[in-house]
Amino acid sequence: MSRAAYLILENGTVFEGVSFGAEKETTGELVFTTAMTGYLETLTDPSYFGQVVIQTFPLIGNYGVIPADFESDSPALKGYIVREWCQVPSNFRSEGDLDTFLKSKGVPGICGIDTRALTRIVRAYGVLNCKIQYTPDITDEEMQALKDYKIVQAVESTTIQEPEIFDTDKEDYHVVVMDFGAKHNIGRELNKRNCQITVVPAHTTAEEILALKPDGIMLSNGPGDPKENTAVIEELKKLCESGLPLFGICLGHQLLALARGGETEKLHYGHRGANQPVKELASGRVFITSQNHGYAVVSDSLPEDAEVSFVNGNDGTCEGVNYTDIPAFSVQFHPEACGGPQETSFLFDRFLKMMDEHKNA
Repeated sequence: MSRAAYLILENGTVFEGVSFGAEKETTGELVFTTAMTGYLETLTDPSYFGQVVIQTFPLIGNYGVIPADFESDSPALKGYIVREWCQVPSNFRSEGDLDTFLKSKGVPGICGIDTRALTRIVRAYGVLNCKIQYTPDITDEEMQALKDYKIVQAVESTTIQEPEIFDTDKEDYHVVVMDFGAKHNIGRELNKRNCQITVVPAHTTAEEILALKPDGIMLSNGPGDPKENTAVIEELKKLCESGLPLFGICLGHQLLALARGGETEKLHYGHRGANQPVKELASGRVFITSQNHGYAVVSDSLPEDAEVSFVNGNDGTCEGVNYTDIPAFSVQFHPEACGGPQETSFLFDRFLKMMDEHKNA
């Protein structure tokens, strides 16, 4: 039997819906994604750590649960909100249904909510804290705790604990991936380009990384406020002086900018979805990209030896940086893409060319 569930926002707004998934109360940062497909990738993206995610696409769960499409071993998000939850999925690759999956992972969900109205609130007010519970009532103390909620130790909670090695049949390059909450598809894209990959925890020192003798270093995506990672930023400063090629994605892009003297800022409601336009300044070409971030690099804060390479087509924020004094570049969007458009995957080839030039220098 379906049970009523309530979404309470820190501004006092209350939405009533129907519970599915795990039946437990949770508090998180309310965000929305406009992706029309790829809900499994959304659910398993570590960058959603500490957040309650709204799917703006109205029907979710229709193609079931497909473990081969997961971007991590387990969801990091706090809750899941959909307009309509499909209880009978249909797909030849499906290995289960969404409700069972969320129950097994301890993630509460709400369906039957007007997600369009909810999304408009987030767009108007900015990111809000929220609570999923099973009564519409909330005490003054509980409301204050809701308002005080803050995502902390996000990278520490999503990074791996021990190094992992992923080999390929043909190994032309050795890439160390610093895992700040990495999506699996970053490794897949590197593997299919003949890269042996060593994934290391976020707390790995520069000396430990250089001892692995990589041809290049990948700085992965991840959750949370980039400025919180002060120890990582100090190690990146050392890696920048190593002369090795560096490629940063999403949080890795932000951390690299901070290591080079730049600044980051929190966006009003972030960029999350598979339809974000970015403009490459050198060519004038516009790409449609997959994105998931709530912070951005402040373009005007970058040092003289850094140049903005991409900007967001909607709000003009920084979407990429090229560094002219070291072999490094970064992008805010996800060139590994899944699920979403794959037209910027050429950036991995650019990274390979940079490693090749470094090896043959």
